[in-house]
Amino acid sequence: MYVRDGMNRTVVTVGPDHTLHEAARRMTHAEVGAAVVIDPDGAGPGIVTERDLLYASGRGDDLDRERVVDHMTQRLTYAAADWPLERAAAEMVRARFRHVVVLDGAEVVGILSMRDIVRFWVETGVASEFASKSREKSIGPVALI
Repeated sequence: MYVRDGMNRTVVTVGPDHTLHEAARRMTHAEVGAAVVIDPDGAGPGIVTERDLLYASGRGDDLDRERVVDHMTQRLTYAAADWPLERAAAEMVRARFRHVVVLDGAEVVGILSMRDIVRFWVETGVASEFASKSREKSIGPVALI
């Protein structure tokens, strides 16, 4: 199982000068939790996530005035499409983020979220394998004496 098997191929893009409201509108329309920020003058793609929008809104920021560039993550850990899904999950847990931009060479080909990983594992039965192995290791009910 590879990143390409679990990733979302719908890639929403925004520019650094778009408003947070426009980013939210595009993400909502595509039913995704993150947008790739393409800055022709930047070092590489960035990302703005639903969490970034939530924090800005919770602070009382004006989403019609705040620009993506001031809320996006620029230094990313990218996932390669040919990585094992477990490697991407481990990187996401280690670095404490919920989305990674997926590259095939230098081309953005998708976004992988924790939700995508869980969905893929449930749909392919991997989650059932985990549960069954956990039950095998269980010692059963504990009696209090």
